[in-house]
Amino acid sequence: MGLRGLAGGALNLAIATPLVSGVLLVIQAALLANVLGLTIEDGVPLLSVAPLIGWIAALILLRALLAVLGEQAGQAGAEAIKQSLREKLFGHLLAGRHGLHLAPASGAVSAGVVDQVEAIEPFFARYIPAMISAAFLPVAFVVVLMPIDWIVGVLFLLTAPAIPLFMALAGMGAQAATDRQASAFARLSGHFADRLRGLTTLKLLGRQKTATEEVYLASEDLRRRTNAVLRIAFLSSAILEFFAALGVAGVALYVGLTFLGLLPFHPELTLVAGLFALIMAPEVYQPLRQLAAHYHDRAAARSALVEIERHIAKIDALALASPAAAPVTRHGPAALSVRALDVVSETGASILNHLSLDLRPGEAVAIMGPSGCGKTTLARAIARIIPASGSITLDGRPLEEIAETHLRNTLVFITQKPRIFHGTIAENIAFAAPDAAESAIHAAAERALVNSFADELPNGLNTLVGEGGAGLSGGQAQRVALARLFLTDPSLVILDEPTAHLDGDTEARLLDAIFEFCSDRSLIILTHSRPTAHRADRILRLAAGELLPIPHRLHAVGENRGDNRT
Repeated sequence: MGLRGLAGGALNLAIATPLVSGVLLVIQAALLANVLGLTIEDGVPLLSVAPLIGWIAALILLRALLAVLGEQAGQAGAEAIKQSLREKLFGHLLAGRHGLHLAPASGAVSAGVVDQVEAIEPFFARYIPAMISAAFLPVAFVVVLMPIDWIVGVLFLLTAPAIPLFMALAGMGAQAATDRQASAFARLSGHFADRLRGLTTLKLLGRQKTATEEVYLASEDLRRRTNAVLRIAFLSSAILEFFAALGVAGVALYVGLTFLGLLPFHPELTLVAGLFALIMAPEVYQPLRQLAAHYHDRAAARSALVEIERHIAKIDALALASPAAAPVTRHGPAALSVRALDVVSETGASILNHLSLDLRPGEAVAIMGPSGCGKTTLARAIARIIPASGSITLDGRPLEEIAETHLRNTLVFITQKPRIFHGTIAENIAFAAPDAAESAIHAAAERALVNSFADELPNGLNTLVGEGGAGLSGGQAQRVALARLFLTDPSLVILDEPTAHLDGDTEARLLDAIFEFCSDRSLIILTHSRPTAHRADRILRLAAGELLPIPHRLHAVGENRGDNRT
């Protein structure tokens, strides 16, 4: 699979410990057979064989320690592989994402990063050591037994190979069933996560019953497929136990009949040799039992990797639709042209209807309109976050032809409800530029008036905030998001209600900073605030899916930038 190297020496240790334990097992069985032979056949007192019994106890303890060591090493190696795989997968998803729309679905992506990666752990931690043990130890045990009694060795050679043969036949069906189960699990994860995220919308549209039925049907499909996998797994175990019991019973029958003198051949079989063969008989099949117990882990891991590769293929397919990213350099303010833009909801309702918009380089346009009229939808379409029909060009270049990296550096969109994660205020600001110097972060915080409230906190910008902005008010979270803007260098800025939660004085000061920053950039502000709108060069009103001009005092482009008048 190409992943074993990520585990370092831990996985090699997990593989070596069962093999070493197998060598110690042969010594332990030989000592035990000799102790029983001396005490039963020769009548030697127990005290005389006490040293041998001590060695047996020491070997049992040592093998137990090796088992624990091997399990811990396998777990450590699997964890290293999972961590590395998750980092690479997550980095691939970030590097290859095409816009911010959900393709593949976020639930399916999370299932790949979390659940599917988790499914490969048993394969590396348990299956690989068991597979190598099953490949070497039974053969080694037979080689040891052949000089002692060749008939016992032949019995093992006849029964042991039948186990992996029939397990392979059962494994073919198990792999197919596991692939179907993994696909069903990914569908259920995507279904549930996406329906949960849109729960409010579903309730508003009266579609919660349909969504519940869809999740129920997906879960029932997963249940049926999981039961099919379990049936095949039980069948595989039954095959193993049948042949193992057959082999052990055959050895026991042969040894017993030989000691009773009922077999005319092989009269030289001694008690010690017979006991050694009987003790080793179940141990010959034990590695195969271990392999059967973890055989399903192989099918689960392969199915999980197929699902992960499927997600990566979807991301790559979307990334191929966008050309390779060129070096990002800003060439002044951007020109934007929107023609015949149509956006419809999932229910088929029209949100934007043949909308057109022209934004000259360096122009500031305010778009007003009642809540729900489609202002945010327009911004998300321009930012290539949602699919839309029509034409959108940025500096004369179709939006769909712009490389993802270039677009995200050219265009910055600050939403009305910015994403604040668990961490310090400074870390949240630096999210826009992870390599930003501490001085730049402090300057951005000062510009966005974050310091006006952060200075009153115990640790200032190093104060922790909770997931989703817990501990911050709506206006404070908005200012943290605007501070991110001041760490970037875009050509086009789109702001959605940037001052919605602020008092008049703070709003005016923040608008001064925003318009000063955008003095050599193009700007679109979505707002309900007339003072904010009158700062722009042009005001448009969005109604019935179309943009309509609002009479505005004549201004030259950029004349109002930084003006405090309302």
